[in-house]
Amino acid sequence: MRNRRHSRSKEAPELDITAFLNLMVVLVPFLLVSAVFSRVTILELNMPAGAGGGADDPGVTLEVVVRKDVLEISDGSKVVARFPNLNLGEAGASEGEGEPTETPVDEHGMPIVPPTEEVYDLAQLREQLIRIKQTYPEKTDSTLLMEPEVAYEHLVGVMDTVRSAQVMPKLEEGAVPDPDAKPETMELFPDISLGDAP
Repeated sequence: MRNRRHSRSKEAPELDITAFLNLMVVLVPFLLVSAVFSRVTILELNMPAGAGGGADDPGVTLEVVVRKDVLEISDGSKVVARFPNLNLGEAGASEGEGEPTETPVDEHGMPIVPPTEEVYDLAQLREQLIRIKQTYPEKTDSTLLMEPEVAYEHLVGVMDTVRSAQVMPKLEEGAVPDPDAKPETMELFPDISLGDAP
């Protein structure tokens, strides 16, 4: 008699997981449909080229130096063009008076980084790069050298300017300009290497 009662108590009760499976069948598709998939943007960079150029090297070096107060275009040995910081006049005046310049911060205490177009003269940089591209149409590589104080947002803005430019299509001689013409993307120097400014 005792053995029968003891054997009955050892039997494990069956679990009814039907309700749980029904929940999973509904929940999994709902989560997959409502999920926001993050998109990762990758900036492709190249290692700096060695002293010996490749077979397709047109024989010219292009360096864009991003400093805190100026943008410079160099051929590797001398500065070809220099574009001062757009708000250098205000900063220079305050520094000349001996008052320290304060970096503006947001409500969380993080520094506010102004847009790249407000700090650097990207329009003049773009025009100069287009002239260089017209002179050396086969050249696609460039080196971007920056000072440590340059904000990441400004680095990306200058990189975008060095990669490509929006230009209006060229007109043939005697052709009437089309008022509905849209600018085309002109590839400048998309193969960018990064380095520290000297």
